[in-house]
Amino acid sequence: MIVCPVDPRLSPQNDAAVSATVVELLELREGDDIEIQVIGSRVFEVSKRPGPAELLSRLRRFRGRLPDDFKFDRLEANERG
Repeated sequence: MIVCPVDPRLSPQNDAAVSATVVELLELREGDDIEIQVIGSRVFEVSKRPGPAELLSRLRRFRGRLPDDFKFDRLEANERG
């Protein structure tokens, strides 16, 4: 666990300040998105949001896992009942 000071104020653009330690560990660059998850009282987890290439790579692991006769029905999936 790394402890670093946090500035809870947001900029007018709704951006939060991130410490240099977090920037270095996550190899962040300007414009990168991060996800902040509250774990407990005064404890949170910061992770770099995956980019398009990483998301596609994750999806490719599921290729070929559906039965051959599977048909996706968009209307059925979005039915409200």
